[in-house]
Amino acid sequence: MRIVIDTNRYRDFCEGHEEVVGVLRLAERIVLPFPVLAELRAGFAAGTLARKNERVLNLFLNRPRVAVVFADEQTTFHYARLFTQLRVQGTPIPTHDLWIAALVQQHNLLLYSRDTHFRHLPQLARVD
Repeated sequence: MRIVIDTNRYRDFCEGHEEVVGVLRLAERIVLPFPVLAELRAGFAAGTLARKNERVLNLFLNRPRVAVVFADEQTTFHYARLFTQLRVQGTPIPTHDLWIAALVQQHNLLLYSRDTHFRHLPQLARVD
């Protein structure tokens, strides 16, 4: 199982939520999309434990099963299709989450998130 984790699932993992730890333990590959990395680092910068949080994140990122994925030109086509679908449905989602969805679709990954607005994109495979 190759999964993309959203910011909330990374936080759940760091807090030791058993269900999340179990899912990540079973994953063949854990992918952090660039918007998740940006959200995490923005949160660290705004908080009082920036150094500690960055150290923990770097340990996580250096695990052999963990990778960061970035957008490329092909991602923009997925983004555009999903954006249009959501607009027609009248169910927009936050821009960062739209990038995450585009990367999930492009790389044929499973999405692991607590955000319910991803349900507006039923074509995304998800870990529930």
